[in-house]
Amino acid sequence: MNDMMLMRKNLFRKPVRTILLIITIMIGFAILAATLSFNRAASTFNTLPTRMVTLSKINFTEALPIAHYDRIARTEGVAVATHMNWFGGYYREQQNFLTVFAVDPETYFQVYAEDLQMEAAQRDAFFQERTAMLVPDQLAEHWGWRVGQRIPIKSNIFTNATTGESTWEFLLVGTFPTPQGSSQIGAVLIHYDYFNETITFGRDHIGWVPFLTTSATVNDQVANAIDDRFANSADETSTQGEAAFNESFVAQRGNMALVISLVVGAAFIAILLIVGTTMTLAVRERTREVGVMKTVGFSSMRVLRIVLGESLLLSLLGASLGILAAAGILAAMSRFTAGAGFTISLTAQAIIWSVLVAFALGAITGLAPALSAYRMRIIDALGRR
Repeated sequence: MNDMMLMRKNLFRKPVRTILLIITIMIGFAILAATLSFNRAASTFNTLPTRMVTLSKINFTEALPIAHYDRIARTEGVAVATHMNWFGGYYREQQNFLTVFAVDPETYFQVYAEDLQMEAAQRDAFFQERTAMLVPDQLAEHWGWRVGQRIPIKSNIFTNATTGESTWEFLLVGTFPTPQGSSQIGAVLIHYDYFNETITFGRDHIGWVPFLTTSATVNDQVANAIDDRFANSADETSTQGEAAFNESFVAQRGNMALVISLVVGAAFIAILLIVGTTMTLAVRERTREVGVMKTVGFSSMRVLRIVLGESLLLSLLGASLGILAAAGILAAMSRFTAGAGFTISLTAQAIIWSVLVAFALGAITGLAPALSAYRMRIIDALGRR
């Protein structure tokens, strides 16, 4: 009988206890792998070193006066600027959420030229038609939308002053591809002027101002100049690089990454205590058996390897099931987010980190009982009841 077989038989000597431990570990690793994959998906948008964003110093939900845009666009070092508003849209039902942005068409296409490759005719149609809408190819395919179709989009924030309802009807004039990493993934674009004229509150205000600088070397200078210009005003600003803005945009949801990290950390501490205590008790239950093993020729080092191997095997089994569970969770999430143009899948990075953490967890929880078995003298083991 080899060591691996001994580990497996010892581990499942009490199957109910072992299965419950595996389930506990599985839950922790399912959360870990899903969180790592989600955070990876949220941080893979392409960014330009010369693209920056100005928003309210409070947070992006606070609107800025449209006059801020003109002043920012005229700041020395700014090549071209545009502005955006969050629409808060959904299609038919609230669970069919969409990331709808009201934008200034021509300047928006200048600031995001690299990620808006499409037919010139469709681009021109978007410039000219005030009720026009552009959507990613994936989104149009998901909902079965066709160019030339009028699409009713509802807002959970604004009311249409023309109809007195929360629904706007937009003409789909074009679609555009969104390859992996595109900054426009899931972005539904509508006209700011049309949006501004038909809302019942918040007119002549904008959400944030993306812009391109003339060179990445002047980014700090431009940011300071903009924020200093609006310092001590009623609408102070915060200017930052695009990558930092994307991270803060995700963090606005109650700092979800931090909350989940704390939950995962607490779960792993609990798992560490549970598995460590259980492994220690398991070795104590087998004290006489350890003495017999050493009597028949098992070296202390071999006994240590077997006990430590049990802990590693337990951790890796739970982690493997957790990774599979995370893949299923993310697949289910993607079914709900596909309508907004986002898909999330288990990443190789999440798998690698989960395996490394599983090894660490197994080593930490198994080290104390393994050392106890290693140091145990035969006479003490056989004499203990």
